[in-house]
Amino acid sequence: MTRKKKQYTKKTSSQYNIWRTIFQLIVCKIGYMVRLKFVYRMEVHGLENIPKDNKYIICPNHLSTLDPPVICAVMPRRVAFMAKKELFDIPFLRWWIDWLGAFAVNRESLGPSTIKTAQNIKDSHWVLGMFPQGTRGIPGEIRGVNKGFAGLARLTKCNVLPVGLIGTNEVKRLPFTGKIIVNIGEVIPYDKNPEIVKDKWINQIQKLTGFKYIEDEQEVLSGGKK
Repeated sequence: MTRKKKQYTKKTSSQYNIWRTIFQLIVCKIGYMVRLKFVYRMEVHGLENIPKDNKYIICPNHLSTLDPPVICAVMPRRVAFMAKKELFDIPFLRWWIDWLGAFAVNRESLGPSTIKTAQNIKDSHWVLGMFPQGTRGIPGEIRGVNKGFAGLARLTKCNVLPVGLIGTNEVKRLPFTGKIIVNIGEVIPYDKNPEIVKDKWINQIQKLTGFKYIEDEQEVLSGGKK
């Protein structure tokens, strides 16, 4: 009898339990925070902009694999990130990110399981995190912004919290040789028109990072706005 492959595309609110909470606290709040403070001299600005409840989606720009643990380390609540489904094909990494609260998504389309998991996260004490760019970008540029995050915000009635990340792409190992800046922007209310939320996110991220938004050819063809 073949063993059924475990699915990582859907999580219930009960899975965001005390054990995953403790695991993320140990890994990110303690383990990564030591590195971020000691090596990268991390600075965090705008903590006062974080809502007291969990009815929001954290949406940072994306520069490196260090971005999720940085967000998890600085946020007061535990953060469950969307992760591309291919990452769950790698045995140890699959276990690691699953315990950190991540769940698998198809980057081409957000299916019903994604929407259900996002709602389940809202029903827990955690917060959903996702990268509007989908994949890592080039420092100094904001490209490939997909409005899926804004659509999901509307469906779950969650606002959007923009976060600007600077310097996470620079790999440093020696003490005090790096510099990471985390700028937390003002909450963007969800809207029935995802394009409005997308444009507001782009404008805030440009201000928070100093990076320039560059419209992709695909966005131009589909009628996207600058």
